[in-house]
Amino acid sequence: FNKNLFVGVGGVEAINLSHFIGAVHGMEAMMGRADNPLRQILNYASEKYLQNKLPLWYILTVMGRNDESGALEMKGFYIGNDIECYNLACDLSLKVNFTMLDEPLKKVVVYLDPDEFHSTWLGNKAIYRTRMAIADGGSLIVLAPGVKQFGEDDRIDALIRKYGYKGTPSTMKSMEENEDLKENLSAVAHLIHGSSEGRFNIKYCPQYLTRE
Repeated sequence: FNKNLFVGVGGVEAINLSHFIGAVHGMEAMMGRADNPLRQILNYASEKYLQNKLPLWYILTVMGRNDESGALEMKGFYIGNDIECYNLACDLSLKVNFTMLDEPLKKVVVYLDPDEFHSTWLGNKAIYRTRMAIADGGSLIVLAPGVKQFGEDDRIDALIRKYGYKGTPSTMKSMEENEDLKENLSAVAHLIHGSSEGRFNIKYCPQYLTRE
């Protein structure tokens, strides 16, 4: 929807800022919800600067698996120039693409393909893609045989090693006190995304990284 315009066209600064806003708001309060602070900012900007000034039309599709064949197919097709188009697509996506559990999981094990995941920067998808399903006091075990580093580049790697995955309050305090972190909101967002905020335990099992 309008995120593709403001964040996509806005470049690196807009991408990093959007990730930062979402992270600070909290992943559990953000994921799977059509209405959230970042979405409200984007909708406001769209209504104020785009909607009545540019002939923009959005085409949204909702894809899902066929119940019998398992093949991916289109479940919904929406065209519109306002938020209603987006909301209707979200309503259907919630029914098609979300698996609801009867109760939170006490233990989750994730395996990261060594051909794809070489850093915690990418590997931490194991954390934020499962956290909604994990019970308070639960456990996440990440099997990461291909993870060799923290960041995808030397600068990010150094920031992750320096500040660690310590949760939102600690990360925000470090950002306020240190220019290197303040100037890299993508790293701030990543450090927050990679923490359980003390709600559940994470055991990372990389083949090449050690505690030292």
